Amino acid sequence: MIPLVLASQSPARLATLRAAGIEPVVVVSGVDEDQLGPLPPAELALQLAELKCAAVAGRDDLPGGALVLGCDSVLEVDGEPLGKPGTAEEASRRWRSMRGRSGVLMTGHCLRDTTTSHVASATATTTVHFADLSDEEIAAYVATDEPLHVAGAFTIDGLGGAFVTGVEGDHHNVVGVSLPLVRELVAELGHRWTDLWRAPPNR
Repeated sequence: MIPLVLASQSPARLATLRAAGIEPVVVVSGVDEDQLGPLPPAELALQLAELKCAAVAGRDDLPGGALVLGCDSVLEVDGEPLGKPGTAEEASRRWRSMRGRSGVLMTGHCLRDTTTSHVASATATTTVHFADLSDEEIAAYVATDEPLHVAGAFTIDGLGGAFVTGVEGDHHNVVGVSLPLVRELVAELGHRWTDLWRAPPNR
């Protein structure tokens, strides 16, 4: 089994990987997501993923032979990159703008092999269609605090799931980690996806 280190504090990414048979070691990168200047959404997501991966891969307390995965998600609406809103006012403003419309969720992925220092990276994109929420629904959702701390001010695997009417592309990507893309990156580094699966108890 090849150990995977997840350079993210996202519970949704961790749960997605666990459901796929992988038990990652979580190491939070501590990268300031606001340090990059204005960039196109896809480039912003990828550069942040690369920064997070590099920050964690440079540590000397990682499991031997580990692969380090950094991810960052950005929602693009009208060409504008939308990360975590941070405040209730901003989350409400975004939802008033997004309701009844569609956006493109982009997640940058960067995978580094700590043995060889080889890196593979790419961005996954998924189109997300939003329900036409009432002002009351927006206020109630924002009051839960959930949308304040996630890219694009919504989740698909939590309270916000009822407000997403459809997706075009990998729905895992909307959660924050595209399993098919990570599998491709693992292969690009010369490994097999199935080698990341946790060993069954009888081994």
